[in-house]
Amino acid sequence: MFSLRDLTAAVIGAPMAGGPSTPALAAAVSNAGGLGSLAAAYRRPEDLAADIDRTRALTDRPFAVNLFVHAAVNAAAPSAAEGPGPEARMADRAAAVERYRAALEPEAARYGIRLPATDPADTDGWDAKLELVLDLGVPVVSFMFGIPPADVVAELHRRGTAVVLTATDEAEAAAAQAHGADLLCVQGPLAGGHRGTHEVEKVPDIRNLPELLTAVRRVANLPLIAAGGITGPGQAAEAFAAGAAAIQVGTALLRTPESGAAPEHQDSLADGRYPETTVTRAFSGRLARGLRNGFIDRYDALAPAAFPEVNQLTKPLRARAAAAHDADGLALWAGANFADARQEPAGDVVRRLAAAVTSP
Repeated sequence: MFSLRDLTAAVIGAPMAGGPSTPALAAAVSNAGGLGSLAAAYRRPEDLAADIDRTRALTDRPFAVNLFVHAAVNAAAPSAAEGPGPEARMADRAAAVERYRAALEPEAARYGIRLPATDPADTDGWDAKLELVLDLGVPVVSFMFGIPPADVVAELHRRGTAVVLTATDEAEAAAAQAHGADLLCVQGPLAGGHRGTHEVEKVPDIRNLPELLTAVRRVANLPLIAAGGITGPGQAAEAFAAGAAAIQVGTALLRTPESGAAPEHQDSLADGRYPETTVTRAFSGRLARGLRNGFIDRYDALAPAAFPEVNQLTKPLRARAAAAHDADGLALWAGANFADARQEPAGDVVRRLAAAVTSP
């Protein structure tokens, strides 16, 4: 089974759904001695299979595949006995989604499209994708947004696959250890993209990454992967000093030639048009950090905590914005230190960050 000791560079490429993660990027990180990642979210099972095959053609090193844990399969989901009954909670959530739909209608009219129906029970092909990673013997499977069922973790272990679970505080870290995680990704507040809270409504911890790592080490006896805001050797060294066994980077890889991020996304990181990041639910219904653009300014205050429904509503809007090369309508996910992202090969990013410490 995979161990961080298998790496010559203790750097993990973050899985970045929606386009940035590619087989070329995953392979480049792995070939540089780190652990590259593929994002399964929003990919059709057949496309994910092709991504895995292509990655294996580009590297003989270990790599990871990341799956979203949706509410229907989340072992960390809150009990129905907590707070209002489940029917009342879902009714309130559905009403909030419909109010957001109404707020987005002018945006849809501008593009000449109709907003789609939403399905809160959608799991993004969980069963098919899980079967795929099991059948293809992926070396490492990481999970975001919760904890997979115990039988899933057990079956991955039986097949020799290492399991990475994500935590944003001590309670989530303790739950991840109790559910059989082999590695724990500790995500700090400066991370780009989605925060990995185990419940969609939860507001994540705001302690800085070194503080969070120190706190998590008290409750979880697992190798820790530090994630969030690491774009240079200084931040990497701080994470290792706080107890990390490896670091995970995403924003630092967005402008590499292997990245699949849209040109508008890559350019926005460097041209100064959006000078700051913010955390928003506007695009997906889950809290995520990205460049503060016009869409966020218009809709952030109106977006409910409802994933995947909000993501479903905004998907065609984002697609039209992409087709029009309109960065103001895109989810430009980026960490707080986005200005440090360079146009350089992904392998160089890995080697530069790994130089901050001695690999495990």
